[in-house]
Parts: sequence; C-alpha cells; structure tokens
Amino acid sequence: MIGLRVGVLVSGSGSNLQSILDAERAGRLGPATVVLVLSNRPGVLAIERARVAGVEVEVIDHRAFAGDRASFERALVERLLAVRVDLVVLAGFMRLLGKSFLEAFPGRVVNIHPALLPAFPGVDGQGQALRYGAKIAGCTVHFVDEGTDSGPVIAQAAVPVLDDDDEKALAARILAQEHRVLPRVIRWIAEGRVVREGRRVRIVGLGVSAGSHLRSPEPEDEA
Repeated sequence: MIGLRVGVLVSGSGSNLQSILDAERAGRLGPATVVLVLSNRPGVLAIERARVAGVEVEVIDHRAFAGDRASFERALVERLLAVRVDLVVLAGFMRLLGKSFLEAFPGRVVNIHPALLPAFPGVDGQGQALRYGAKIAGCTVHFVDEGTDSGPVIAQAAVPVLDDDDEKALAARILAQEHRVLPRVIRWIAEGRVVREGRRVRIVGLGVSAGSHLRSPEPEDEA
C-alpha cells in the first residue's frame, strides 16, 4: 500500500530526483512513493531518470501557455490531483509557483535551495555566497510560499567555502548535501515528524530543530 504519494517537479538534469528515487529503491524514503514526475521542459535528463525508474512522467511545457502562468499552473494541478498527490517536491524546478498552485496543496509543497536561507535566495545561491565572501554555504529544504525562497525552513546542511573554491567546486559540494537532505525530509514528512508552528518547524523525534540543523546527520541519526 502506498503511503505518502509524492509528485516531483523538475526542469533539468534531475540529480535531486535521482537521489529521491534511489532512496525509495533502498527503502530509505519511509512510507513515501513517487507516483508522478512532471517536467516543464522536454528532453531533459530528469525525464529519462524517471522512465528508467518506472515512474510515470509527463511534460507540461510552460512555453505552450504563451506566458499565461495561471493556465500553466492549472495544468500542473490537474495532473497532480489526477494521481492523488499528497506532497509536491520541487527538485530543480525553475519556475515560480503562484497562489493558485499553492492553494491546491496547502502546506504540502517543499523546495530544495542551494544556500542557507534566508541568505542568498533566488538564482545562483552558490555564486552569491562566493561573491559575498561567505565562509559557510549549504542547502535548505523549505516549505514554499508565494515569496522567493521565503517559506519556513525544514532542514539545512552546511559546507565550508574553501579559499580556492570556484562556483563549480562549491556547487558540487553543496549538491552532495542536497542529495542527502531532500530524501530525508520527504521521509520525515511521510512519517509525520515535521510539525509547523508558524515560521518555526520542529522535527519530532530527532532532538534537533529545523533551524539548528546545520549539519547532515549520519545514517544513525535517522532512526
């Protein structure tokens, strides 16, 4: 029996999607199952990753809607509702989602961002961190609201910014943590461990708060 039904939205290579699919195959996603992958761009690697994993996949090209974001979002919502998705995961989905989409899945849309929010929201979080001179960077999984990367933080993982880092090197170090943290958060949600209290988010049973989760827990921390 499927527990939490997950829909994943993608736009590119789908490496975070792959981390989710790998976690599910290894039994590390808890009572969660990816039931649909939606891409807003045809021909991207994420589509092939979903097909190889045997997950239903569909392309809803935003360009076909001639800039009509409301119609594009309605198409996404209709497809997700058709397969009874409980949780929507944005895994490298490069389109902003508005009120109509979020109202269809209230409190049930999460995103992964390559920065330690609230620092460096928007595009190129890694480059922003380097240009600012930050000594610590990382990634954040957060609930999605109508702002840009402004929703409540669920979990974060930090990495050092090394003196000889360029954007590619830093991005790779952050991405490795994204691949660990995002599947873990999906599992926590599926297990009912994620509790929202206004802007604050508690992870029940782990002994840590979302705001202080600045390291990636080792496997034994997942119990």
